[in-house]
Amino acid sequence: MGRFIEGGDRRQRLLLPEYLDDYVAEENPVRVVDVFVEELDLMGLGFAEASATGRPGYHPATLLKLYLYGYLNQVQSSRRLEREANRNVEVMWLTGKLAPDFKTIADFRRDNGDAVRAVCRHFVLLCRQLGLIVAGTVAVDGSRFKAVNTRDKNFTPGAIRRRMEQVEASIERYLTLLDTADRQEDEVAEFRTTRLNERLDKLRQQMRDLQAMERAVEEAPDRQISLTDPDARAMASAGKGTGMVGYNVQAAVDTTNHLIVAHEVTNIGHDRTQLANMGRQAREAIGAETLTVLADRGYFSGEAVLACEAAAITPIVPKPLTSSGLKRGYFAKQDFRFDAERNLYVCPAGQELTPGKLRSDREGNIFIYRHLTACSTCELKSRCTPEKLRRIRRWEHEHVLDAMQDRLDRMPNAMRIRRGTVEHPFGTLKDWMGRSHFKTRTLRNVGTEMSLHVLAYNVKRAIAILGVRGLVAAMQA
Repeated sequence: MGRFIEGGDRRQRLLLPEYLDDYVAEENPVRVVDVFVEELDLMGLGFAEASATGRPGYHPATLLKLYLYGYLNQVQSSRRLEREANRNVEVMWLTGKLAPDFKTIADFRRDNGDAVRAVCRHFVLLCRQLGLIVAGTVAVDGSRFKAVNTRDKNFTPGAIRRRMEQVEASIERYLTLLDTADRQEDEVAEFRTTRLNERLDKLRQQMRDLQAMERAVEEAPDRQISLTDPDARAMASAGKGTGMVGYNVQAAVDTTNHLIVAHEVTNIGHDRTQLANMGRQAREAIGAETLTVLADRGYFSGEAVLACEAAAITPIVPKPLTSSGLKRGYFAKQDFRFDAERNLYVCPAGQELTPGKLRSDREGNIFIYRHLTACSTCELKSRCTPEKLRRIRRWEHEHVLDAMQDRLDRMPNAMRIRRGTVEHPFGTLKDWMGRSHFKTRTLRNVGTEMSLHVLAYNVKRAIAILGVRGLVAAMQA
């Protein structure tokens, strides 16, 4: 065949068989998986022990290695993992040529959710001990991930109303076509009438089903029902009409080596209540007495900022500019300078606004600042307010928000650091998932699946920093 590299003969008998270990290079990440799992106290982490009776089962280490290998290599399906166990040399090396069936693999992930999450936390602790995570600053963000549930199988009052309108319009259209067909007397018209009546019966049944679902939605605690995955919820997104049914995944990422130090899966469609929660989880994972947390405007909440301060967490979150007056060209609250010593605001015209009425809302007491006489003769009133008086509302804990804004002003690159730290891991994880949905259902199982994704991501980051040999040596030390 000329001067080409030729392969060996498939039918040639090997007198001295090769070791399976020869097929796995020293720099292969699979060696990290093997050493990491072998060093774990699996029973102490909560994995099920072997049964004293019946047929022996697979050791948890075998199935955990298989799952971690799968998530490292973008193979998350239990059926695909079963195939890999029968044909992939790396998996054969890792599991000792054991090949569990897909049902066993899937049951392991379902039954050991708490233990898998404990393993994920343990690797974060390991990274902390190796100096890969240092106390200081983390960036927090949330991202929407698709659930198995499609939008057609998710029902909210608004969605049901729109679908009922569509069905009513279809019924009207078919009734018009039926009237037209009734005025004709040939065989084609008779066939068309039969088909239209069948279609009308289906539409009327669909309307009855929607009416029954409407009553069920009204009785649901959050007025939302998902049929395929009962815990999945409709999530709004930036684009009009581009919402999804899924979960809101929260993550806190270390700004030094971009390791995910804490994560949580929720089915709440916003981030406003997650700042203190993720900050506390990140501080506990890092083991720091204090922690700085960077987050975007979606996390801004006076109660959340106050809770962070009470937990020795320093939040840096920009305040959303939602004032309707600002959009109409009026002065914003930021244009009024607060004098803390005298407890008053100074307006752009130099007038002093003093506290008057005291009101209360769900966040606490609100003080109203105004000037009773100056606004009527002020030259800047047309740029200030269309009302008789300009009023400034101040929360009783507003000084906490003022201090946070002062920190943000002193860190002009804070939001750039946040974007470069926490948004990339979400994009990477979604690419690993093939921009598809979770493989499991319910909040608990989805949380287990995300923990495997996060564990695989952190392992890859650690390998990129230390290398395979360096990480293996550090784990065995």
